[in-house]
Amino acid sequence: MTHWFHRNPLKATAPVSFNYYGVVTSPAASKICSDLRSSRARLLELFTDLSCNPEMMKTAADAYFSLLQGFIHSLDESSQESKLRYIQNFKWTDTLQGQVPSAQQDAVFELISMGFNVALWYTKYASRLAGKENITEEEAKEVHRSLKIAAGIFKHLKESHIPRLITPAEKGRDLEARLLEAYIVQCQAEAQEVTIARAIELKHAPGLIAALAYETANFYQKADHTLSSLEPAYSAKWRKYLLLKMCFYTAYAYCYHGQTLLASDKCGEAIRSLQEAEKSFAKAEALCKEYGETKGPGPTVKPSEHLFFRKLGNLVKNTLEKCQRENGFIYFQKIPTEAPQLELKANYGLVEPVPFEFPPTSAHWTPDTLAAFDLTKRPKDDSTKPKPEDVRPVKEPDIKPQKDTGCSVS
Repeated sequence: MTHWFHRNPLKATAPVSFNYYGVVTSPAASKICSDLRSSRARLLELFTDLSCNPEMMKTAADAYFSLLQGFIHSLDESSQESKLRYIQNFKWTDTLQGQVPSAQQDAVFELISMGFNVALWYTKYASRLAGKENITEEEAKEVHRSLKIAAGIFKHLKESHIPRLITPAEKGRDLEARLLEAYIVQCQAEAQEVTIARAIELKHAPGLIAALAYETANFYQKADHTLSSLEPAYSAKWRKYLLLKMCFYTAYAYCYHGQTLLASDKCGEAIRSLQEAEKSFAKAEALCKEYGETKGPGPTVKPSEHLFFRKLGNLVKNTLEKCQRENGFIYFQKIPTEAPQLELKANYGLVEPVPFEFPPTSAHWTPDTLAAFDLTKRPKDDSTKPKPEDVRPVKEPDIKPQKDTGCSVS
């Protein structure tokens, strides 16, 4: 598969013991605290475990989230919140702003932050799979599915849980609406890249491929626009990626639109469309260089050396030369000065996020268990101030790019 995706680092978090000495007054309540501690630790371990697959991730995430729900929702399913929502302080870093943590004494903040990392894991899993040699059709579908699941999680957090936070997210932090929107749209765009590869492999009509490429370029442009008001110090590298992918898929759109025009005997317009493809590809090439030189969160790579990039350059060049030959021998049409307007709409293959819901509250939570948390016995000096040294950066596995054989999705 000939794809490459930019990835921001995982969020890091301080350990949480869930020890409430004096507050917990029954073995069942104590067991819930122990299970919360172990299921949280297990989930954090899986984020960097290369053997983890979506089934393992879902099982571990559901185990933790179903227990955490008892700290958030009342057990009678009323609109009331749990009395335990504000019992624990949670600290999390952000994907863009380094290792300075945000802290909130709020279980909803923990639910959102951990959910965010689960979504990031799906994007990283998709990226690892897409970089494999000789990827199978089933693995390509898994890449596509994982990106749609990630988009669905980000969307659910943004729409259903971020508004419930007592303390709104600061500008440029992960839980701010702009960043979440950028992550959602990027996941959709990357999933559509898989769709385009599939359409090319199966030799679908150039008109459909051009429309899908145009819609994908628009997704990347939208994601970049969403980040445009953030500080360049931490958003510049991500934005270079989004812009180079926008130019890359604009070149794809003009290239395949040119093939459609040529098939309709509009050779002059086809040449003009291919010339525009050349311009967009040159812009993408320049942005590839800038991406490699820009400091910021994300990997240090040279996108222009990836086969997915070089293949398009050859396709544009060869298609343009073919059109010019045909025009010199057969059509003798004038080449328009204005580039053709791409008003393409794809009727098939557009990606929507997979709807996501957190699991319901664990059956281990009962009225008696909840009653066994006696908040009147909390220590008076219960400090909520975060300790910066508590949060260690996540050591993510170093994935070496595999040799690209030129296989596309089949």
